[in-house]
Amino acid sequence: MAPRLTTPASVLVLLSIFATNPTHPDRSGTQPPGPVTFRNVAGTAGLRFVHQHSPTPEKYYVESAPGGLAVFDYNGDGRPDIFFTNGAKTPSLEKISPAYANRLFRNDGGMRFTDVTDAAGVAGVGYAMGAAAADYDNDGDVDLFVAGVRRNQLLRNTGTGRLDDVTAQAGIASGEWAVAGGWFDYDNDGRLDLFVVNYVQWSAESSRFCGDQARGARIYCHPRFFQGLPNRLYRNRGDGTFEDVSERAGLLKHVGKGMSVAFADVDRDRRMDAFVTNDTVPSFLFRNVGDGRFEETGLLAGVALPASGRAVSAMGTDLQDYDNDGWPDLVFTALTGETFPLFRNDGGGRFEETTQSTGLARATVRSSGWCAVFLDADNDGRKDLFTANSHANDRIGEAEATAWKQANSLFLNEGKEFRDATAESGLAAAVAVHRGCGVGDFNGDGRLDIVVLTLGSPAELWLNESAAQRRWLIVRLTGTKSNRDGIGARITVGHQVRTMTTAMGYASSSHAGAHFGLGEGDGPVHVEIEWPSGTKQVVDNVKPNQVIEIKEQ
Repeated sequence: MAPRLTTPASVLVLLSIFATNPTHPDRSGTQPPGPVTFRNVAGTAGLRFVHQHSPTPEKYYVESAPGGLAVFDYNGDGRPDIFFTNGAKTPSLEKISPAYANRLFRNDGGMRFTDVTDAAGVAGVGYAMGAAAADYDNDGDVDLFVAGVRRNQLLRNTGTGRLDDVTAQAGIASGEWAVAGGWFDYDNDGRLDLFVVNYVQWSAESSRFCGDQARGARIYCHPRFFQGLPNRLYRNRGDGTFEDVSERAGLLKHVGKGMSVAFADVDRDRRMDAFVTNDTVPSFLFRNVGDGRFEETGLLAGVALPASGRAVSAMGTDLQDYDNDGWPDLVFTALTGETFPLFRNDGGGRFEETTQSTGLARATVRSSGWCAVFLDADNDGRKDLFTANSHANDRIGEAEATAWKQANSLFLNEGKEFRDATAESGLAAAVAVHRGCGVGDFNGDGRLDIVVLTLGSPAELWLNESAAQRRWLIVRLTGTKSNRDGIGARITVGHQVRTMTTAMGYASSSHAGAHFGLGEGDGPVHVEIEWPSGTKQVVDNVKPNQVIEIKEQ
């Protein structure tokens, strides 16, 4: 291990410091913060986007599964921007008009956004599904991978306000149905590698009738009617090209029906592992064994299936430490009746399901979820859970006592249990076909906001209007021996730990730094970073209520 380094706060680059309410709450508890509240401001913010998933009477399967988004700072101005994937005409899977363009919205500050799709060159091709943001070429500009149905795109950020399509020359293949992607440095060489999540084998020509043919009641087919696919791993060579190492890494022998991926070092061996949700078949935990290979250990680790032993429709996922014990925990969404399984890392890379004991089973059993993100919505120092909800079947209400369109959910972490705060938060006001989601502090007030993609209706931008008494810190990393984004670094602030990652949610990505709620205490905080390179770095006397950039020493 490299020697422990200490960096004085004075040498850190302070990107911005935002004022918050200077009046601290009474320590006696007579002035507790109010409820956590959000308000949808997409319309007034100029974030006008409607995802075109092209529903047809033929119920082509691709229509039911999109879509994701990415939160990232594409122009380097310190404000997180928003990219939405979009569909295409079915069954051709072609973007035949501007209505099908993927869309990029520039954050102009003050919770205002401008559509810069054409200027940035990101309208895209084909039926896009997911997005993954990271600086794969270590040039300081955040790049973008877009997963799609038989057509993937790698967009390199030129630093001039444009992203160039470099898919072919980079060696990123298409041809399979990719739902999502994620960036991580699996071999610790300082370059980000690309994990592509593949779903099932499907073509319009082979579409079958599912439903009640006698009544002409057609529905989207169940995943059991389709063969699954293995995932793909592309190793970054460092010269702008990638090598497909899927077979050598051991991925091709594991066929699933992948929906999303999350990364963390679950066993603390300094190698990033990957968890992949699978739809109606057991999910995968790919443990990184350190020689370029992965071992699939989902069943052994206890996360392939919920405690019921039955595979569920696992969709969006996140892999962070929800109980502040220093070990990354796991959550993913599923359909009505399946709950949203939550797994606590027991400290050795094995997991115990805590869905029941934390109250999350009771709170989620009637919901169908897609996106799932751990975030500290009230800045109290505990990670809460946001989920974007909707059923997969648009006719489900004809057969079951549940709805296709649903409200999103917020579950507040109260220590040992999660409490459903959806109604009081204001999120219940919007019922829609929710899919991907992203988080970021879009207006620079230290409170995390949420953006959600919906199918066939306006996207939602949820402004966090909760009480501002509690302190916060957002950490951004610049690697020198590690990858530029510091992805894979372990950041500790007090009792809180976060893995630096951009892969979270459903087919989505949030590249906006690591956010920490600091509660109501006084004084500076202590920040520790374990970089992917092995360097340990300590930063003392960090003032709260700021965005801080830490450079690897």
